[in-house]
Amino acid sequence: MVRAIGHVLHGLWVIRSEFGQLTPGQTQLMVREWTRQMLGILGVELVVQGTPPAHGPVLQVANHVSWLDILVMNAAQPSRFVSKSDVRHWPVIRGLADASGTLYIERESRRDAMRVVHQVAERLRTPDVISVFPEGTTGDGQTLLTFHANLLQAAIAAGAPALPVALRYADRDSGQRCDAPLYIGDTTLMQSLWATLRADGVQAVVRYGEPQRDQGRDRRTWVQDLRTEVARLLQPGQAPH
Repeated sequence: MVRAIGHVLHGLWVIRSEFGQLTPGQTQLMVREWTRQMLGILGVELVVQGTPPAHGPVLQVANHVSWLDILVMNAAQPSRFVSKSDVRHWPVIRGLADASGTLYIERESRRDAMRVVHQVAERLRTPDVISVFPEGTTGDGQTLLTFHANLLQAAIAAGAPALPVALRYADRDSGQRCDAPLYIGDTTLMQSLWATLRADGVQAVVRYGEPQRDQGRDRRTWVQDLRTEVARLLQPGQAPH
């Protein structure tokens, strides 16, 4: 726990002292290495299956299980995330989120959702790699929640592909689901962090599917097809197609 806190504080110092002097490529490399080191401190092994996007434009669409998800995806391949606005009220975490170019959304506000759709579309035209969790909240790691379609409109407007990504936490020895990193219900961030630190052999499995374009589908049809593919990728042994 002490090492993790120290690593966060060191990350904030690097952001303040070095980020303004780095190229985007150097920033991405630093984010990836910092997050990989953090996973090492937490005792979480990263397993990447499939091919991460080397560049944008692409909208990554992933299931949401834990506060660890952003670290895990950035350790595999850094991207810009769309996150709920609550993160702006977390003093330390906000510094890290701001540095990675996080876009914040008020999920209860339709007007704010439209604002973020326009922002995401602009970033995809940059081009950029954007990651979203269309469930809107964390699940139990077993059943996918409903995928909300709003942010898919950004990919349609920008003519960008969407990439299904499946996140799963497993026990290294048995390959079975590991519940230690879960962050649902009344579980607090500290409880989930402590459970993760106490667990042995935790693997974070990131499985990338194949990028797909809307091909004339409306956003609701497209998001359901993406949800189906994420569900398929969550099954051990299923290869991307």
